[in-house]
Amino acid sequence: MSMFCDQCEQTLDCTACTSHIGVCGKNEDVHSLQEILLYGLKGMAAYKAHARRLGWVDAEVEAFIEEALFSTMTNVSFDLQANLEMVLRCGEMNLKVMAGLDAAHGRILGQPSPTEVREGTLAGPGILISGHDMMDLVKLLEACAGTPVKVYTHGEMLPAHMYPNLRQHPNLAGHYGDAWQKQKGEFAAFPGPIVINTNCVVPPAEQYRDRIWTTNEVSVVGGKRIDDSQYAQVVQQALSLPPCADKLVKTSTVGFHHSVIGAQADALLDAVKAGTLRHIFVIGGCDGSESERSYFADYAKAVPADCFILTLGCGKYRIRNHDYGTLLGLPRLLDMGQCNDAYGAIRVAVALAEKAGCGVNDLPLTLCLSWFEQKAVAVLLSLLHLGVKGIRIGPRPPAFISPNVFRILQDTFDLDLIGQDARADVAKAMAA
Repeated sequence: MSMFCDQCEQTLDCTACTSHIGVCGKNEDVHSLQEILLYGLKGMAAYKAHARRLGWVDAEVEAFIEEALFSTMTNVSFDLQANLEMVLRCGEMNLKVMAGLDAAHGRILGQPSPTEVREGTLAGPGILISGHDMMDLVKLLEACAGTPVKVYTHGEMLPAHMYPNLRQHPNLAGHYGDAWQKQKGEFAAFPGPIVINTNCVVPPAEQYRDRIWTTNEVSVVGGKRIDDSQYAQVVQQALSLPPCADKLVKTSTVGFHHSVIGAQADALLDAVKAGTLRHIFVIGGCDGSESERSYFADYAKAVPADCFILTLGCGKYRIRNHDYGTLLGLPRLLDMGQCNDAYGAIRVAVALAEKAGCGVNDLPLTLCLSWFEQKAVAVLLSLLHLGVKGIRIGPRPPAFISPNVFRILQDTFDLDLIGQDARADVAKAMAA
């Protein structure tokens, strides 16, 4: 098979085309947009896989995935505008997927509500579950029923506690640990089996590799892969291993789902008009291990006391270990859930704008998002599809976005990178 390079005007074989795409100046921006599309599709596919397990499917989304992947093939589209339109359509479809996943969670797991979560462990055998897929937690709890084995969420499974059909299960005991990148230390310290059900897995150390169980698409060297019918094996291992100690680390409150915050929309707008609520910040996203990410903790601490902070995704672990106090009878830091619950932040913004009779960009609202992986791309594209402007991402631009494409996004959506001074950036957002 061959391709035609419109910059060099050569016919190239498949081994050469890889070196030309992204190198020839005329193709760099098209290639960049197609890379954005591919990463967005990966993130959307992850959300779609979770939704499918809960019974949600959509023919329009299925057709779009085929069409979008086809558009990235060799010698299909060299037009910059057509590729940008496809990227924004990916955002539109991802929004539909996140809405479907949100509805499926509520239908299967119950209407979310704020709840206090015990963080730490209780005396007795325990199992840790990390990832994003709530259906795996359902299956694990079913296998543990009638046994003394306690189940603890980890990482992005923390929001499981906001669903009544999960938190009321007698074997769900609380939450253990911090962000995904701290797995090696936290998993080594946890004595029981560890179930990992989606992405954000760190290759396990030998010390605990024989206690790792993976599901769905996840696999690690030395781990044991299981399906929904094999959770009894995990329970048996938990009963055979040393028990957890009784250790309370802290308690935290989660569960500020968009339905919870949306119910307060009138009160929030009244507070804005009265001057008792000046601004709402969304700080979260996908976390990483770089030292520059301390920016987000500094940013959150710099937010004035008359402002709310909405957080979601594993990026919340950068900011959740600080006491921000209360405002209007609510915690100033409102944990909305997983990265897919970014849909909830969108719903809140749209609801507030509709009640206020203005556009989302006219609200006293600032989005500051940590950037790391494909799901972050999908969420960002959904925000851009809706025309949300002024989003700040960081700590650095993705390598697959060409300088010219980044300029287009800056000019069209006022998208930009976070600065070097978090306090100054908060002051700038407040003054806008």
